Amino acid sequence: MGRLRFLMFYLICGLAAAMGQVLTNPNSAIPMVGASGAISGVMGAYLVLYPKVRVFALVFLGFFVTSIALPAWMMLGYWLLIQFVSGLAAFGGDIGGVAFWAHIGGFAAGVVLVKLFARSDYIEARLANQWRPRKLMRDF
Repeated sequence: MGRLRFLMFYLICGLAAAMGQVLTNPNSAIPMVGASGAISGVMGAYLVLYPKVRVFALVFLGFFVTSIALPAWMMLGYWLLIQFVSGLAAFGGDIGGVAFWAHIGGFAAGVVLVKLFARSDYIEARLANQWRPRKLMRDF
């Protein structure tokens, strides 16, 4: 995107996130503080641009810890599902002080807006590089 485009994209995702939270809970007395909605927009953009990139997740099996590589679409889909279910559980209330609908609103804004802000030359250069992560964390 470049610096200026990214800044605009990030701020618009943050505004969309705030709107998502306000629309679902307009009478909330708890202030919204933080950047998680805008960061969720970046996650939505990542899903659109790089859905098949491997994301490493730690798996704890008692005392044994390992990592597995999953496609980004699976990890981000799982995260979005958690936000949605948690948002339904907290619907209309101020449970826990987490703005789940801001996360969903920011994510949706990122998915929709990324093609307007992304620069095709940057994406092509990134794909041509064929970045392949080394074995970062296999077993501890």
